[in-house]
Amino acid sequence: MNELSKITAEHLRRCAIVYVRQSSTTQVEHNRESTARQYLLAERAARLGWRRDQVKVIDEDLGISGSGLSERTGFARMTAEVGLGQVGIVLGLEVSRLARNNADWYRLLDLCGLTHTLIGDGDGIYDRSCCYLHLFALGSKTR
Repeated sequence: MNELSKITAEHLRRCAIVYVRQSSTTQVEHNRESTARQYLLAERAARLGWRRDQVKVIDEDLGISGSGLSERTGFARMTAEVGLGQVGIVLGLEVSRLARNNADWYRLLDLCGLTHTLIGDGDGIYDRSCCYLHLFALGSKTR
């Protein structure tokens, strides 16, 4: 299955979120290529079918997420929008690095599955909801 076949009209009716993060100000200053590549994910969203006005870039956590002392308001906002079913896809350079810890990562994965939100990175697009649909179908057969 190619990545475009995973994107439905329902996904395209919702926004695309590009989550940009670096763990420290030092990384932001010295790893500018990584930051630039993250911002370019907005172009990828457009190539995948989202209108440019539908693409939200969340970068307010840039340079603070590694401290552990600051609230990541951008990640919290993204997670809330996913949970409300407003997001068709979340894009990051490496999806496993969207979150700072396992609890946040698994919460995001669960919400994406429940709201049929795709997750994408340089390696592909992932549809977590297929797992939930399969488990739901199995559960209904055992009743």
